[in-house]
Amino acid sequence: MIDSEVVAFNEWVMRVRPCAMDHPRLLVLIHGWTGDENSMWVFTGGFPATSWIMAPRAPHSSGQGGYSWRPADPETFGRPSVETLKPAALRLMQLIDQYSSSIGLNADAVDLVGFSQGAALVNLLGMLYPQRVRKMGVLAGFVPSGYEEFLEQRPLAGKKIFVAHGTQDKLVPLERARASIEILEIAGAQVSYCVDQVGHKVSANCLRALEKYLAD
Repeated sequence: MIDSEVVAFNEWVMRVRPCAMDHPRLLVLIHGWTGDENSMWVFTGGFPATSWIMAPRAPHSSGQGGYSWRPADPETFGRPSVETLKPAALRLMQLIDQYSSSIGLNADAVDLVGFSQGAALVNLLGMLYPQRVRKMGVLAGFVPSGYEEFLEQRPLAGKKIFVAHGTQDKLVPLERARASIEILEIAGAQVSYCVDQVGHKVSANCLRALEKYLAD
């Protein structure tokens, strides 16, 4: 297996696992609030060997250690919106384009996996760039507020999305996850849902289901 490494690219820091195979897919891992470029790596042991993996560090300090995909705002803690996440979504897609071009990789259709706040960003990226996103793994996440503008166009029509959540999650309650699934389905998505008796994390069973989803 090829080892990963931390690299600096333009103004970003990210952990990367190259792929020596012909025509690899680009898999982008998006960490949650207070995470960094290493946080998502715990999930990758069973991810496809055919994927070139990149895990960028979010651009903002969380204010409590680690990083965030939006500026710290105590008044809206835990409730990021489309408005506050959209700048990061635009920058992240620009990074994907610039980095893939620099390594000669076709990134016309990328796979995304995000955790918590990163999962909210995955949902937003899917709605903003449905033609650019192939697969979406939404782990312990939610749809950010302000999504209504997207629903009429059904941007996720025909897209298969994987959602994993814990019944004991106190940071993102299960009810919020179920409400988000309904939103994704209204937007046209076909959602595969894995739920297990864990907190704000991904269970072993759901991780295996995610690996199978990415391998298809």
